[in-house]
Amino acid sequence: MSEDSTADRLRVSYPADLSEWGRFQVEKPSFRAYLRKTMGAASVGEVFEEFVGVGCCGNTLDVPLRVEEIEGGNRVDEDTEIEYEVREACDIEGGWLVQSEAGPS
Repeated sequence: MSEDSTADRLRVSYPADLSEWGRFQVEKPSFRAYLRKTMGAASVGEVFEEFVGVGCCGNTLDVPLRVEEIEGGNRVDEDTEIEYEVREACDIEGGWLVQSEAGPS
């Protein structure tokens, strides 16, 4: 991998117990665009929490994302392809009654 060059592809994981609503938020094109604009340099194994929305009563959902693989360089930009995978659960509270039938998961 070439330092300080653009990454061709980034594979990021989120926890298996993230709610359906949370997965929808993370995987939509606007969130991928946000990551491309804000991530900067990335490295395999790096874990970072990203805010994905506000639920009822002011609850927020911050999702721990982990860099699983990066190809090309180490800098994420508008040309970097972003893929997701699911990793082990981590007891994340990922849903609210406003967004899902199940409420907090």
